[in-house]
Amino acid sequence: MKNIKLWSVSGLVFTALLGTLAHFFYDWSGENPLIGLVCPVNESTWEHMKLIFFPVVVWSLFLPCVLMEEYPALRPALLAGGISGTLAVPVLFYTYSGVLGRNVAWVDIGIFYISVMIAFLLTWKLKDSEKTYEKRAAVYLMTALLIVLFFLFTCTPPDIGLFAEP
Repeated sequence: MKNIKLWSVSGLVFTALLGTLAHFFYDWSGENPLIGLVCPVNESTWEHMKLIFFPVVVWSLFLPCVLMEEYPALRPALLAGGISGTLAVPVLFYTYSGVLGRNVAWVDIGIFYISVMIAFLLTWKLKDSEKTYEKRAAVYLMTALLIVLFFLFTCTPPDIGLFAEP
């Protein structure tokens, strides 16, 4: 149990740190289009969803075999949590900015960290679930679909609010 707690906290910190730094990677790379596929290329809500999604996907690749044996639902739980945290970004952003009629930078930053917490709290809740393990193919398919959509919509964003810069 100690290892799963350490792994979970480490993943949360990894995601928060990498997501924070990833906000700047595209500019730091000289606007490298490959970096832009996985890091925000502008200030749209869609692009900021990458800040949670891709660090969680990367963290899922570092799952120790011993944890996978003890918690077979861990990878799909992490990816489902990551998808939920990713989707929390627009839900929280549009809810508060709709109520206030504007957005506030420090609240936007807080939404990122709240969404990371949502991702890892859901991961923790689902890690022991047989249903999560049984639904792993659907979670992997949704993860793959989101990767494709992030790549596609980075290159050709639809003309709707989610893709517009505030």
